[in-house]
Amino acid sequence: MHTFPSLNLPAHPLKIKEAEQKWQVFDALRKKWLVLTPEEWVRQHMVHYLITEKKYPKALFKLEGGLRLNTLQKRSDIVVFDKTGNPFLLVECKATSVKLTQAVFEQIAAYNTTLKVKYLVVSNGLEHYCCSIDYDTHSYQFIAEIPVFE
Repeated sequence: MHTFPSLNLPAHPLKIKEAEQKWQVFDALRKKWLVLTPEEWVRQHMVHYLITEKKYPKALFKLEGGLRLNTLQKRSDIVVFDKTGNPFLLVECKATSVKLTQAVFEQIAAYNTTLKVKYLVVSNGLEHYCCSIDYDTHSYQFIAEIPVFE
């Protein structure tokens, strides 16, 4: 069995199999098998964390949702909606080998020009940053942890 890196997230017993010389993981939200890339490893653990620890309802998630950025079609990793159906939390996941640089923050900020969420999160599974956006003052503030779902 291939070993995947330990993360700074609660361990989650993922359903993993080998098929066509590739490792695959069962995505319980999308109800399908996906190629288990290093980024997908982080995304699956982050989803589990948000559901189990932060009490985000499964029904309010959208994974790898399409969004239009100017003329480009992009994919957000994780969007969680609030109870009224508005985008609330946007998470950008990277592989553990990817440093969370300014470019990563610029990527998620660009995605958020379309979504206008209250909270932005970037994670490589080892480090996680969360910030709260204030649209009235056009500012953001880093907060200690991802908020629990209201």
